Amino acid sequence: MGLSSATTATEAIKLCIFDLRRGQQEGQELDKILFFFPAHLPFSTQLSVIGLSEGLITFTRIFSPEAACEVIEAERHSHVFYEAEPDIWMVMVVEKNETEAIWRIDALQKVLKEVHSLFLMFHGSIRALLEKEPAGGLIRSHLYPFIMDYLRDFLFGKKLLLPSFRDCLKERGTVQMLTVSREAAIEVQSLVKVLESCAGNTPCYSLILFQDLLVSTTLSPVDTINLFTYAVLRLTPRALSSGVSSWSYLRKGSTASHVTTGSMLAHSASVSEQVYGLQDTSPRGDNSYYVARPLQQDRWSKGKDGFLVTDIWGAEAGSSTSVTPTVWLQQTEERMYLCAYQYRSLTLILLVPVLSILNGEQGVSLLKQHVLENASLKMLKVEEKLSKGWGGENAYHVSGYRYLLVDGDRNVSRASPPGKVTTLTKESLLSLNKVREEVDLEKHQMESDNARFEKDMEVSIRAKNNAWVIARITKGKELYMVLEKADETLLYASDAVEKFSNRYCNGAFSLD
Repeated sequence: MGLSSATTATEAIKLCIFDLRRGQQEGQELDKILFFFPAHLPFSTQLSVIGLSEGLITFTRIFSPEAACEVIEAERHSHVFYEAEPDIWMVMVVEKNETEAIWRIDALQKVLKEVHSLFLMFHGSIRALLEKEPAGGLIRSHLYPFIMDYLRDFLFGKKLLLPSFRDCLKERGTVQMLTVSREAAIEVQSLVKVLESCAGNTPCYSLILFQDLLVSTTLSPVDTINLFTYAVLRLTPRALSSGVSSWSYLRKGSTASHVTTGSMLAHSASVSEQVYGLQDTSPRGDNSYYVARPLQQDRWSKGKDGFLVTDIWGAEAGSSTSVTPTVWLQQTEERMYLCAYQYRSLTLILLVPVLSILNGEQGVSLLKQHVLENASLKMLKVEEKLSKGWGGENAYHVSGYRYLLVDGDRNVSRASPPGKVTTLTKESLLSLNKVREEVDLEKHQMESDNARFEKDMEVSIRAKNNAWVIARITKGKELYMVLEKADETLLYASDAVEKFSNRYCNGAFSLD
C-alpha cells in the first residue's frame, strides 16, 4: 500500500505525545517527540502540531496556572489536551465535520486517559523510562507498538473511528457490574477466600468477571478499572472467540475491510520504525531488551488446564515456556504476576507480587496447581450459579427506555444494551450528545473551582424528531435518558423518569 493511501486514511485525526522538558535547545526540537500518529507525516508537520500545542499550553497557563489546558476549539479542528504526567502531554487534533457535532471532547479525553493508564499498568510511567534511557529510544520503542496496537481496535477500513455521538450512552473509565443474588454473592466471597489461601501468606488480589461484567474485585478502584478494561479488551470469552474486543467502538464490516485495516497498521508501524530508527524488538532480534506488546490481538488462548496463555511476554531463557505476564499496580506500587483462569463464561484474574515468587516460572506453575487443586470446584459452582441468574445480553434492558447510569463515586456505569441503542434515531443521539456536553462543561467548571460535583442538575429538551432527551445529576450520580415514544408534554417525560428512578435506582433521581 502506498504512502498516499495511508495519508488519506488518517488525515482527519492526529495523536501525539511530547515532553515539555526536552528539545528546548535549537536543533534538538525532535527530542521532545515521543509519539506521533500518523507517523508518516513529515517532521516539519509533526513539529508544527507540537509547537502549536506547546504554545497553547504556555499561553493558557498565564491565565490559569493551576488548571491544565483541556481543549481549544479552532475553526477547522478541535485540540484535545491531557497532561498524562508532569510535563508529559498527550494531544489529539480532530478535524471538524461541517454538518454535525460528531465528537464529544470529554469522550476523546477519556480515550487518552485510558491508553495512558493501560501503558502505566504494563510498562510503568513514561518519565521513569525516560530517566532510565534519556536518549528516548527506550520510551519510543515502548510507546509506538503499544499505542498502535491500541488504535487497531478503532481502525475500520480507511477510517479511525473514535467515540462519536453514536456512543453517548457509553462511559469509559468505569466498570460494568453484574447484579448477583445473595446466595451467589456468598459463593463468590467464599471463592475469593480460597484464592487468597492458595497464595499462602503472600498478599494477593483477584478480579472475577462473568461474561463482560465485573462480579468481584479486591483491587483499588483505579487498578480495578485498568484490569477490567484490559480483560474486556483481550481476556474475556467474547474477546478470545471473536478476535475483536467487546469494548471496541468498531462497526461490523466485511472481512475485506479488516484485511485493509491490518495492512494500514502494518504499513504505519513500518514507517514509524524507519522514521525513528526503532530496533527489532522480537525475541530473535539483537536488541538488549524485549518489548512486550500486551494489546496485540489474537495472542491469548485458553490452555488445557483452563489458564489463559500467551507468548506476548516472550519465553523463559533456555526454554520454550512462555513467560507469565506481569502488571504494575498503582495501589501497592509493585509488579505483579497476572494469572488468568477461564471456565465457560467465568474469567478469574489472580495477581501475586513478583518478588514473593522465589522460583520464577516454576513458582508460578506451583501456584496455578494450588488454585486448580483447591478452587476448581468453587469456580465451577460460582459459574453455575451466575449462569442460572444471568438474563442474557438484554438483562439490563428496560422496555421503552434507552439510558445510561453513572455512579461517579464508585466508577460504575450501566447502560441499555448496544443492540437496543442502535434503534435510536440519529437526531436523538445528536441531541443527547449535546446534553452530555452541557453536563461536561458544568462538571469541569466545578472541578476548576475545586468543588466536588454535588450540584443537582436537570436538563430536558425536545429533539427535532420529538423525542425527549433528559439528564439528571445528583450527589455524584448521573442519569441520561432518551424517550422516543413519549407524549408531547414535559410532564409525561418527567413522570417516566420518576418511574425509572423509583424502580431501578432506589429513587436516587426522583424529585420528591
